[in-house]
Amino acid sequence: MVFALAGNQNSGKTTLFNALTGSNQRVGNFPGVTVEQKTGEIRGAKGAEVVDLPGIYSIRPYSQEEIVSRDFILDAKPDGIINIVDATNIERNLYLTLQLLELRIPMVIALNMMDEVRDNGGSIDVQLMSRQLGVPVVPIVAAKNEGVSELVSQAMSAVKRRMIPAVQDFCPDGAVHRCIHAVAHVIEDHARAIGVSPRFCATKLIEGDALLSERLELDQNELELVEHSVLEMEHETGFDRNEALADMRYAFIESVVAASVVKCLESKERRRSVRIDQILTGKYTALPMFFGVMFLIFYLTFHVIGSTLSDLFTSGIDALTAIVDRGLTAYGINPVVKSLVVDGIFAGVGSVLSFLPLVVTLFFFLSILEDTGYMARVAFVMDRLLRKIGLSGRSIVPMLIGFGCSVPAIMATRTLASDRDRKMTILLAPFMSCSAKIPIYAVFCAAFFAQAQALVMIGLYVAGMGFGILVALLLKNTAFRGKPVPFVMELPNYRMPSPKNVFLLLWEKAKDFLERAFTIILLASVVIWFLQTFDLRLNVVAESAGSLLAVIGRGIAPIFRPLGFADWRVATSLISGFVAKEAVVSTLSVLLGTGIAELHLALPSLFSTLSALSFLLFTLLYTPCVAAIATVRKELKSGWATLGVVILQCSIAWLIAFAAYRIGGLF
Repeated sequence: MVFALAGNQNSGKTTLFNALTGSNQRVGNFPGVTVEQKTGEIRGAKGAEVVDLPGIYSIRPYSQEEIVSRDFILDAKPDGIINIVDATNIERNLYLTLQLLELRIPMVIALNMMDEVRDNGGSIDVQLMSRQLGVPVVPIVAAKNEGVSELVSQAMSAVKRRMIPAVQDFCPDGAVHRCIHAVAHVIEDHARAIGVSPRFCATKLIEGDALLSERLELDQNELELVEHSVLEMEHETGFDRNEALADMRYAFIESVVAASVVKCLESKERRRSVRIDQILTGKYTALPMFFGVMFLIFYLTFHVIGSTLSDLFTSGIDALTAIVDRGLTAYGINPVVKSLVVDGIFAGVGSVLSFLPLVVTLFFFLSILEDTGYMARVAFVMDRLLRKIGLSGRSIVPMLIGFGCSVPAIMATRTLASDRDRKMTILLAPFMSCSAKIPIYAVFCAAFFAQAQALVMIGLYVAGMGFGILVALLLKNTAFRGKPVPFVMELPNYRMPSPKNVFLLLWEKAKDFLERAFTIILLASVVIWFLQTFDLRLNVVAESAGSLLAVIGRGIAPIFRPLGFADWRVATSLISGFVAKEAVVSTLSVLLGTGIAELHLALPSLFSTLSALSFLLFTLLYTPCVAAIATVRKELKSGWATLGVVILQCSIAWLIAFAAYRIGGLF
């Protein structure tokens, strides 16, 4: 027994989903797209599960989320629908409800946030509303688990008894009524053939849903009859097709609300939100407050809480590595096997696992911002700026996270409403210089730019953002051309975050990170170890200069000659940087036979000042670490697309470094 959970954004849908399922959740993607799908078993209802559909305001073929929600209902054909409605904003929420009723699927309405309605002097006649809408209506408070068991009982009963919504005609007469019935009559056989309500198909065709029209396989004569009926309706009402349907639906909603709802006074939550927004979204204060909040989050994550936990985690991994090392030595195991375990698996996977506390800490703060309602304000404030480069305001958060680490930045793109925005942001996030590159910048600045270290460091960060903007403008006019998705933004009242929601999100992200660490990253670490350990005859090498990795480095070194650094040791360090960017510095240190502290003194033997600048620009822009690439692969669901991203970033890095070296050479 499968239920679809549908509702507007910020209606408490995630909270209700967590209340229904607890920890019995599975996270994946809807087939063929990167929109996240959550499925869970309903507690107390054996054999029943619920699918959390993306938050939408209407079933219209605009955004990827709306298409996904509609296609799931039409293709998967759930046994029932649980429609969550924000009782404090009932008119707008019921607009989606009317479209769901047209599907003629057993349905239950969950009136959420009833405590806020009561606290602010409002009331809802639930029984009367149920009769007017023709489906069970259950008042709930999802955050407090009130009414959830009754909701489950009503939903199970509706499905078992096949209780089809009793009301589907929201306009008893008039031009819109005649148009819907005329179109439904024309397409009835086609709609029955695909197992969808004729009335739902009729309203979608009137709205101009080309995708559904293809599903119905109408012939030219039928299409002309549909268009004739629509033109007659538009002429008679004076509205275009979408306005006419919206007017019909809102007229019905107003009659329902007038009869069954006593509207509450302006809530204290609303008054408080308005006062807070005067500062957080004010004309002159919004951006300073936003950057202040993000600076505090980054400071706590990368310098206080996250870094402290990461250091403890690293110490634990180092201690475990030492114990395993001593144990294998005492056992007398083959030195090559020992090297595989200690230098390959523990060193490779362990270096990535040290990022886990940073990822968890960062998402802890971000989930709090999301739950309180501030993240919606961030998107609102940044939308005008980002829209100029083809993105929406929500993209700013993943891009800012990219300055800390590309892995959580790419993972954070799942919060974006548009599939187009998500893919563009995934491509742009690595251009934000992650914290793992700081050791590279520090060593090279000390070696070649000692008098202007801070200026060069700031310049690299600004350059990363600048090149990201240029790439975004290029993508906007090439690979991601087309009509932008309409930007609909709701600013919900500020609310206290739900500890349960925060915990479940952290568990989900941590589990996702660990799965990746012990699969793709483990494999990559073993491959790099193998290349560093053996020569062409598969003999164990005494020095790295004779390894397969060195052979590969010598093979690709000519590629970097036009950039000013053709030494095989530099190429080898860039290959190691593919596993972790910090490895660039450690590899150069090993190959030059010097400690990290003295490396800046040895680097002039490999680089001139100009070639060092070229190298810095290349490391700024070339492909991120294997952990980030694995995350890109997971989000894009395509190995070829991921390879394309890697090639694109390496090509851009090469061209920029080449231009810098050649232009700099003129001076």
